[in-house]
Amino acid sequence: MKLFQEKPIVEKYSRAKDFVAEYGIGKGDFILASKGVYEKYFAPLGLEAHVEYKGKYGQGEPTDGMIDALLSDFRKAGCERIVAIGGGAVIDMAKILVLGGNAGAEQYFRREVPLKKVRKLIAVPTTCGAGSEVSNVSIAEISGMKSKLGLAVDEIYADAAVLIPELLTELPYFYFATSAIDAFIHAIESFVSPRANLYTEMFSQKAMEMILAGFGRILSEGEEARKELLDDFLTASNLAGIAFGNAGTGMVHAMSYPLSGKYHVAHGEANYQFLTAVFGFYQRECPEGKIGELNRFLGRILGCGETAVYDELERLFDRIIARKKLRQYGMAESEIWEFAASVEKSQGRLLNQSYVRPSAEQMAEVYRKLW
Repeated sequence: MKLFQEKPIVEKYSRAKDFVAEYGIGKGDFILASKGVYEKYFAPLGLEAHVEYKGKYGQGEPTDGMIDALLSDFRKAGCERIVAIGGGAVIDMAKILVLGGNAGAEQYFRREVPLKKVRKLIAVPTTCGAGSEVSNVSIAEISGMKSKLGLAVDEIYADAAVLIPELLTELPYFYFATSAIDAFIHAIESFVSPRANLYTEMFSQKAMEMILAGFGRILSEGEEARKELLDDFLTASNLAGIAFGNAGTGMVHAMSYPLSGKYHVAHGEANYQFLTAVFGFYQRECPEGKIGELNRFLGRILGCGETAVYDELERLFDRIIARKKLRQYGMAESEIWEFAASVEKSQGRLLNQSYVRPSAEQMAEVYRKLW
């Protein structure tokens, strides 16, 4: 049984120009980037690469339509190496460009065509949450489903994951906070996954420890303190990405997909709504299992008893950024069962990686509690 793998080389540079020089970024490269970051840190370098901005294809999380438009531009450009400079959405979209053939996004995500990697990908994250630079997962909303679908295959691993902390400097506080909480969710879900093992647990625990320590400092010193912690949060996100890339995420991610898919809620923000409710469900359903070890670990960090861990996490995260009721995003009460049934039908991969595999009825209870 395979326990662990990490395919991308992980590198760190202090400055964008050092990365560009080391990798010889230029003619023949196809760059997909977040416009603001690229214009500040890369455009002044006068690169001869073919550059497209993610905003050209649409706002928010990737959709099959956005990826189809990107595939069309990429195939016309005739480039052989891809450089993704952005958050999880940018990197997830770029991962599909490494695949051979002329299929559309939905065919790739449904695995209706052979998946063969034929190009190299360098992934440069500009947020501290997705961990996509080191995972073999790409997520997109499939318009016909009105929900998200994940493609998890080794063929879409990046060849290199390059960490450049200065690229996070302009990240607004809201996106920093939801990204960092998303990284924490990657770490905590992977820790209790049935696929977790000693190797993945080390990455999960260190990521949780670093994120909670950083949040503690921000709450003590104020939002601006995050700017001295960007290296720590970027590293923690990367560690969490390695953990979930091997052990997977579970029920939190599965339940967030209909919300973010239909109401276009940012991925990290959507996950955040479900974190403590899902782990409270786990605690009730199977208190004697791996969650006990998790509770002891978190209790030591948070300075609380094992039974108070999720209440304390909720209080801490709500001081970082306030949550909303699901109805505040536009979700109707009638959609509670619709969402639960949709998750049961389409998110088997994630549900099978959950600490407790929930029924549709149990997921509906969680949706109702949060509605």
